[in-house]
Amino acid sequence: MSARDDVLARVRAALDGSTAQGRPTTGGDRPASGTTTVPRDYRARGDLAPGSAEAVDVLIDRLVDYRAHVHRAGTPTEVGTIVGDLLADAASVVVPPGLDGAWLAALGAGTAVVHDARDDPRTPDELDHVDAVVTGARVAIADTGTIVLDGGERSGRRALTLVPDYHLCVVEAGQVVASVPDAVAALAQAGREGRPITFVSGPSATSDIELERVEGVHGPRTLHVVVVG
Repeated sequence: MSARDDVLARVRAALDGSTAQGRPTTGGDRPASGTTTVPRDYRARGDLAPGSAEAVDVLIDRLVDYRAHVHRAGTPTEVGTIVGDLLADAASVVVPPGLDGAWLAALGAGTAVVHDARDDPRTPDELDHVDAVVTGARVAIADTGTIVLDGGERSGRRALTLVPDYHLCVVEAGQVVASVPDAVAALAQAGREGRPITFVSGPSATSDIELERVEGVHGPRTLHVVVVG
C-alpha cells in the first residue's frame, strides 16, 4: 500500500467510525443519513450608506494605510487642477475612451494624451513608455480600501492599469460602498458581460523572503486617488 492509499484509508475509516484495520471507534464523522444544510445567511450589505461621508472617510483611511496618495476635490474642475498638478512633469498620459475630459483640462501643453480605444488598443510596449495612466473607477469599497475597475469606458482595459508605473484614479463619492457584498452587487452587469474586474488595494506591492516590502512588481508602483464630492 502506498502512502497515499494509507492516508485515504485512514480518512475513510475515520468517517465510517472504524480504524483502518476495521476495529470500531467511538464514532465517525460521516452524517448518519440525508444531507447537511449549509447556512446561506451571508451579510448582503454593509452598515454604511453608499456615498455617505462616513463611507468615504473609511475608504480614505484604508487607502492611506495601504500607502496610496489621496486627494479631495469638490468638482470636476478641481479634479482637473489636481490632475494637472500631479502630472505636471509627465511627458505622456494614457487614458481610457470614456474618461471625463474635464479631468484632463489642466494638463500642460507638454503632456501628450494618448487615447486607448477598443478598436485601436495601445500595445504593451507603447504602454510601457507612457509616464502615467488616468482612469475612473466603477466602485470603491470602504471596508477594504479597494478600488474596483470593471473594464468599462472609464476604467479601461486591464492592461492600461497594469503596465504603466503610475496610476491616477478618480473615484466619485457616490461610487463608494461599505462592503464587498455591496460591490459585488454593483458589478453584476460587468460580470454578465464577461468584462475583466480588477480589485486595487493600494500600489502594487509584495514582500521577499526576508519580509522586505517591494513595490511595483506586478502593477503600478505609485497610486494616486482623487475622491470627488
